[in-house]
Order: sequence, then C-alpha cells, then structure tokens
Amino acid sequence: MKQDLFQLGWDDNFASAYRPAADCTPARVLRADRGVCTTLGTDGVIRASLAGGLLLAAAGDPARLPCAGDWVVLRRWPDRRTTVEGVLPRRTTLIRRTADKDASGQVLAANMDTVAVVEPIDPAPDSARVERLLALAWESGAEPVLVLSKADTARDPEAIARQMRQLAPGVPVQAVSVTKRKGLAKLRALVPPGRTLALLGRSGAGKSTIVNALAGADVMPVQAIRRVDGKGRHTTAYRNLVPVPGGGAVLDTPGIRGVGLLDTAAGLDHAFADIAGLAVFCRFGDCRHEAEPGCAVRDAIAAGTLTRRRLDSWRKLHKEVAVESARLAASGRRKPRL
Repeated sequence: MKQDLFQLGWDDNFASAYRPAADCTPARVLRADRGVCTTLGTDGVIRASLAGGLLLAAAGDPARLPCAGDWVVLRRWPDRRTTVEGVLPRRTTLIRRTADKDASGQVLAANMDTVAVVEPIDPAPDSARVERLLALAWESGAEPVLVLSKADTARDPEAIARQMRQLAPGVPVQAVSVTKRKGLAKLRALVPPGRTLALLGRSGAGKSTIVNALAGADVMPVQAIRRVDGKGRHTTAYRNLVPVPGGGAVLDTPGIRGVGLLDTAAGLDHAFADIAGLAVFCRFGDCRHEAEPGCAVRDAIAAGTLTRRRLDSWRKLHKEVAVESARLAASGRRKPRL
C-alpha cells in the first residue's frame, strides 16, 4: 500500500530541499535507534542504517543525527541494503539541555507543528514544570498547547484549567480525559492531514494513552502510576512518530525527569509574556524588578494581578538560561540549529 507523504507532512519546502538522485527516495523517521532508523516512505515502513558519510558529519555535531520526525534521504543498494544518506533541514526542533557537564543540547523531536505540554491534573499540576516545558515548546518554533490530562480525576477540571491559563499566556489550555472521552475531539483537530503533534511531559502524565486514543489502537505501551505520588515508570523509552488514521501524525516522547534549558531566551519571553508585557511600562529599560522606582512588575504584584511565585520563577529560569548560554559560548559550541 502506497503511503501519501503529503498526509505525513511532506510539503513544498521539504520538496525544494530534496535533491533527487538515482536509487534515492525521501522518507520520514518514525524511530531512531543506535545507527538504525525506522522510516516511513511511499513504499511503507523501511529499516535503514546510517551511511558512513552521515556518521562522520555527526561525529562533531550529534544534533545532525536523524531523530523522530525528521525527513531523510534513503538510498537503496543492489544488495538490498538501505541507508540514510542525509537529513533534510528541520522546520522546528525540540531541544533540551543534556544532563552532562558540557553545555550541549539533545534533539528530542523535529518538524512538529504543535507541541502539547501534557501535565496531569492528579496530583495537582506542577506550575514550575509547566513553565519550563512551555519555554521549551515555544523555543522549538512550533505552536504550544497545554493539555491537562486525567481530567476525570478532578471534581472541576475547568476550574483548574482557568488557573493554569494564568501560567500560559497566549496558549490554549485543554482538559482531557481519555477514560471519559472528553476533550479528545479538540486534540484530534490539531492533527489534520499533513500536521504533526508532539507530546511533552513527565513520566506518568498520560502521553502514551493519548497517542493510543488518537491512533485508535494500542500502538504505545502504558503502565499504571503509583497512587502515592502520581509518578509512573518510563513506559516510553524512545521517541516515536505514530501516523494517525485519516492523515497527520503524533510524536510521543519519553517522560522527562529533568527539564534542562539551554539557550531559550526567546522561549522564556513567550512563556512569560505577562511579565514581558508589564516590563515595557517600567520606568527604566534595564529594570530588574527589585528595588527600582517605577517598576510596573512590582506594582502588578502589589495590586494582586501577578504573583510573587511567578516572578521568582521567571528570575530563576532567566538566570539558568544566562549561565547555560555563557557555558555554550565558552565551549565554542553552537546551539543545535533547525
């Protein structure tokens, strides 16, 4: 059965970047393992190893290795081998800081149109984690949405959604219950033919359950969470792109314990658009919102329209990003590019 690449996200931009060659064809990466990719092209699912030239190019820049969501060039050899010869330029890229001491970034997913930050309602949503994930989502270049999963566990999920909207200026907030089949229609609307929705959140947030619901089949394994703390084991240990019936695709990512930010200043400005908007009215352009006179941010806190916790979180994340940006510059490395 022939696969329609346009339903999977192929468009004129990718087509213009692709240089047709003998025995070569484009395909999209469903899953990337060590040295091998599972891809989907016009002829269906194909396993392909990484070409030597691609491995050599990625030796100095691991971000150039293919990841789930990438569009790649496959080459078929007379001996029936298939290799990934190159990665087409990415439209959007979800990048987080790695856990090592070096200032480096890990590409989690590529070419998604929307990033859904998935946070469970039970136990209570973690505001600091949501802010970090939204900054990561904004920085990717995709459109973020906040999904409050397991809405059936709360008496008034819409009330919680209203509270969370204060942490997500300009971001749609949706309460979803797969068990009760509520809110799924709005999520499904984010995955029309040619569009990709990536899910981002901690282990046990319900990402894989949402993928299965959108796919209409149990394509991702799920496990029960601990009722003591609401945490779950890392059921999904890899990034996986799942085509959705009728077109479009959903990209599931492993549960993230630590949300390290790299050079995400622009993402923070979006994630904290409320503070950025207030800062415009401060008397001084370099106001630090501490003891300066005429500070519109501190006036908002005094008036009760902005919380102290929100400002403290903004300061903490900006400091983290400034430190990581300095380390990145000192190391001579560059942030992974699209």
